[in-house]
Amino acid sequence: MASGQNRQLLIMRHAKSDWDANGGSDFDRPLSKRGIKDINAMAIWLVNNHLLPDKIVSSPARRAKQTTSLLMKDAKLDDHLTIWDDKIYEAGLGDLLTVIDSYSDDVRRLLIVGHNPGLDSLVMYLARNDPEFTSSGKLMTTAAIAVMDYGDGIISAEDGSAVLIDLMRPKDLS
Repeated sequence: MASGQNRQLLIMRHAKSDWDANGGSDFDRPLSKRGIKDINAMAIWLVNNHLLPDKIVSSPARRAKQTTSLLMKDAKLDDHLTIWDDKIYEAGLGDLLTVIDSYSDDVRRLLIVGHNPGLDSLVMYLARNDPEFTSSGKLMTTAAIAVMDYGDGIISAEDGSAVLIDLMRPKDLS
């Protein structure tokens, strides 16, 4: 892992949602039991690897909001760290770059919780190195966290501005 002094952007996809939940819109889809379990494992991984964020910016969609809230609870993070930003729901690359620019000032470690396909595009755009896809061709699986390292520079939304130092998926922890 990189030094605690480095600036880092953590990019997390919401945990697995419950496609069988009754009614409601895509925005209101809740997490599944597996999703809730995966969040706990990812929170423990963040704590054990000293990767707790200074600020969290999350989509307000129900599954992302649940992911963020449970992650904060499991990692014992304060509620005041979180900002709910409508721009992250259904965000494309440009929207996510705007979010990074809006919230990265004076932050050592920023966590963004959102959705695909935007997060896949974001990781590929920011990383100087090639990210590793799963055997089924997926990058940001549900509850995955990409750790983008900026060294002692600022967290930037520039193309190729970070080194992808870790891409942890819940299945990697079992």
